[in-house]
Amino acid sequence: MHHHLDQSQADLIALCQNVCGVQAQVMSAAEMALWARRHDLKREDIHSALWENRTLVKTSCMRQTLHLLPAIDFSIYISALKKSRVEALLRIMSKFGVTQKDAEAMNATVMEILAAGPLTQRELTDQIKPQVGKKVQTWMEHVWSVFRPAIVEGLICYGPNRGQEATFVRVDQWLPKQKEVSEKIAQQILLRRYLSAYGPATVQDFSKWSGIPMKEAKGIGESLEGELVNIHFDDKKVFVLREDYDQLINGDLDHQILRLLPGFDPYLLGHAEKDHLVNSSDYKRVYRNQGWISPVILLNGRVIGTWSHHRRAKQSFLEIEPFENFSKTIRNRIAEEAESLGNFLKASWEIKFSK
Repeated sequence: MHHHLDQSQADLIALCQNVCGVQAQVMSAAEMALWARRHDLKREDIHSALWENRTLVKTSCMRQTLHLLPAIDFSIYISALKKSRVEALLRIMSKFGVTQKDAEAMNATVMEILAAGPLTQRELTDQIKPQVGKKVQTWMEHVWSVFRPAIVEGLICYGPNRGQEATFVRVDQWLPKQKEVSEKIAQQILLRRYLSAYGPATVQDFSKWSGIPMKEAKGIGESLEGELVNIHFDDKKVFVLREDYDQLINGDLDHQILRLLPGFDPYLLGHAEKDHLVNSSDYKRVYRNQGWISPVILLNGRVIGTWSHHRRAKQSFLEIEPFENFSKTIRNRIAEEAESLGNFLKASWEIKFSK
């Protein structure tokens, strides 16, 4: 619902807040997801918010994936997700004989090492290894991120890149002082925000989107029962916030909204089932193997094609793959979006429509 695909003039903080974070496993896709909601944005605005003003923060949260979040909401996401993520992490670490006490000692070491300022993953790993026991060292050899416990606990987050490498920083040195939020309050805020962006939705949708186990997600839903409206839809029980219900029932698109969304756009990640977004015959063209999600053309909330951009020889192409025949109006709208995206990326390309 509150996805700002109508180009409402929300600022960067509100955009990230209202879509419940922007997935940033691929940073260029995160930047384009923000552009899709504010065509007058510049990439420099996003970099400035992340690395200079620090009003946005990059960290791992929902589904153990990287996201851009408003810095003021950092503790909400950490508190809401911490319990289930720490438990999952400790289960894996216990297979190597690593205990909770070992993990806490490693977190203390990470904080001590980062006191002097940002370090890359390699630098941090090299400094941690000599200071931990054999069992932790063995575990370190089997994971790509040896300081995930410190990230999950909200002690560290991503800092500015050094060349091609990401750096890590202490949250207490990098972000403004965080207001403590209890787990229950944080989870309720997260569910409200999720339903505001993705409702109507099921408890399963919220569980899959957030990474919070189903049993825990059910409890969060029950704690907000008075604020939710229960709708039966296609034999499913879906929920929407009471305050959004009237808007949803009376909502009517008075004009067509067409957007080019990047791969992994938040709009494509909110629900376990995707029937409302894409026809089953086209599903695999959007949701591909190994978790890859294609860039798509969205018309009034449904996917009508995919797009990609690439270079051949000295020329750049924006390739459009329609799922149906496009009218001249839709082709013109795609051309307008493509021009705006080109301005954002400082690229020029020729548009090619595949048959």
